[in-house]
Amino acid sequence: MEEKVKADLKKIFGFSQFRGNQERIVDNLLNRRNTFVIMPTGAGKSLCYQLPAVVTEGTAIVISPLIALMKNQVDQLNAVGVNAHFLNSTLTKSEATRVKNEVLAKRTKLLYVAPESLTKEENIIFLKSALLSFVAIDEAHCISEWGHDFRPEYRKIKTIVAQIAPNLPIIALTATATPKVQQDIQRNLQMEEADLFKSSFNRTNLFYEVRPKVKNESKTSLIKFIKQHKGKSGIIYCLSRKKVEEIAGLLRVNQINAAPYHAGLDSAVRIKTQDDFLNEELDVIVATIAFGMGIDKPDVRYVIHYDVPKSIEGYYQETGRAGRDGLEGHCLMFYRYEDIVKLEKFNKDKPVTERENAKILLQEMAAYSETGVCRRKFILNYFGETLNEDCGFCDNCKRERETFEGMDDLLVTLEAVKETGERFSLEHLVKVILGEMDDYVQSYKHDLLPVFGKGKNESAKHWTSVIRQAMITALLEKDIENYGILRLTPKGTDFKDAPYSVALFKDHDFEKLSESETVELQISTGPAYDEKLFELLKSERKRVAKTKNLPPYIIFQDPSLEEMATVYPTTREELAQIIGVGMGKVVKFGAPFLKLITAYVEENEIETATEVVVKTAGARSKVKISIIQQIDRKIDLDEIAENLNIPLNELLQEIEQIIYSGTKLNIDYYIQHIMDDEREDTLHDYFMNAETDHIKSALEELGDEDFAEDELRVYRIKFISEHAN
Repeated sequence: MEEKVKADLKKIFGFSQFRGNQERIVDNLLNRRNTFVIMPTGAGKSLCYQLPAVVTEGTAIVISPLIALMKNQVDQLNAVGVNAHFLNSTLTKSEATRVKNEVLAKRTKLLYVAPESLTKEENIIFLKSALLSFVAIDEAHCISEWGHDFRPEYRKIKTIVAQIAPNLPIIALTATATPKVQQDIQRNLQMEEADLFKSSFNRTNLFYEVRPKVKNESKTSLIKFIKQHKGKSGIIYCLSRKKVEEIAGLLRVNQINAAPYHAGLDSAVRIKTQDDFLNEELDVIVATIAFGMGIDKPDVRYVIHYDVPKSIEGYYQETGRAGRDGLEGHCLMFYRYEDIVKLEKFNKDKPVTERENAKILLQEMAAYSETGVCRRKFILNYFGETLNEDCGFCDNCKRERETFEGMDDLLVTLEAVKETGERFSLEHLVKVILGEMDDYVQSYKHDLLPVFGKGKNESAKHWTSVIRQAMITALLEKDIENYGILRLTPKGTDFKDAPYSVALFKDHDFEKLSESETVELQISTGPAYDEKLFELLKSERKRVAKTKNLPPYIIFQDPSLEEMATVYPTTREELAQIIGVGMGKVVKFGAPFLKLITAYVEENEIETATEVVVKTAGARSKVKISIIQQIDRKIDLDEIAENLNIPLNELLQEIEQIIYSGTKLNIDYYIQHIMDDEREDTLHDYFMNAETDHIKSALEELGDEDFAEDELRVYRIKFISEHAN
């Protein structure tokens, strides 16, 4: 048997040797022993049950939660000559009958079944008649209500398997399981005695990064990131179908080969999208979490979470789809606390226990996002592993971090845990340290403890961070039996008896970062653009402005020059894509700038790539066309705003975007209606001589003249349209 296993490993699966725990797991299952496997995504879980199924008589039942996963794995097995099928709701009655006949004829080695299909009476009767080898439960974390992706049907599996064949060996596999989830899975499957094979959760080839999510700046940052990884495969996760469609549309408009994937799409569309991604017809998939489970694409170079995931387990599993070939994978997440609050609201209708569990998972996610600690250390601690040194390969390790002396704060934390009897959660401990009263604090008489109120001079956020860092440095640990409860470790007791100096990290305060600071949270310091080229472009702008007798800002504004110095446009089409430019300005002012950039690029041997312009598609384009048409018909701006059902302020923003992109609009008819010639002359002289077109500066400068902000904005539109476009 051992020789056949080694031969099939090479002949069917193409591997000359096993990786990690694979061989021990395969042997264990072949010896008909219950087996529990915790192995990170990309470490080769599927082989652990596929190979034993091939070499054992009969059919292995593989219980899998997703139709996409089944199809992908069945296709791969069929491609290497293994007879595998799936049984789920997508099959017609005749297709399902054909699959069953194949199994009953003992030709099928693996039968993939959804948990919902397994519970159907007709399928139970059919499986009782088949010769079965073992049951594999993939994505076993779906069993646990303490983890993410909880599926109630998964908790019925053990009962149904016992009905079909009581003595079948079971192999349960998952990529994400905290010690608590692991215990819950084993109890539910009644396999506490199973042999456990746990691989390290440390994916050393993955780079973890979190950036603040700020309005449209994140979209710019997203597009820029993808264009810097041009031609490479990536997955972007969003929480809602609407957001998936929006981001996929945004990417396509920006010439990125992307497609959406979510459960609301037709099955045939989903299958085609998945196949296109695997066959490199598509670079980027924008998806809800429905995509990716079990998708065996080794060269996904980046995974981006545009929305915050619901748990660290979910985040870890999804990021694990990057770099499965062992080469570098970049895991980028956009974070704002607002998203956590939104997710908490979605849980409000859940039963109390489930709601509380979901809340704790979200708090862990927020803590991971905001921590100043090495991100790998944080993740490994969450899964019950300790990393002693910083990894040096995450955004926190790459940047300068603010630290503070933590010895006294850690002592207060450990005192709080000890004095409350090691029976309470992080949230309760923070209240005790801050000296906050609530029913629990009062009923347990914790307000009478010496530690009560000892940390009232710091914030709840500060103490939450200190407690988490006490966990990461293994001074505290989670109680497995009682979810969320913290206890001292032997190391924590030693520290309490003989304290020593410890540098703790300050959390990031993403809420306080301004938009200008958050286009990208730079790992290296300094601006993202080429400073030398930017200065040359500024000089050229000044020269052109002088020859045309116009203020420099009329030619191109600073953000446009910065972007030119980032993406090096060398054709008229590329220059027209720059924010605030458009073909109108290219025709009028573009030639000298293109000449300068082309010479600079050649002289410095710079490789260029058409890059970031956040262009939007669809509805916004229709609005702009409607505005241009109505202005051509000389309709009052107030009336246009009413027709479009938007405030005048918003209409002016739309018009400003149109004219800053180089389109000429004639609103003289409206200007004459709202101001006399004298006021027009005053504003013309002001804008012609001003250094900037900022309205705030104009209001300060023209204070005595009593101009309203709307008047200034409307005249600025006329001025720029006439002189720049």
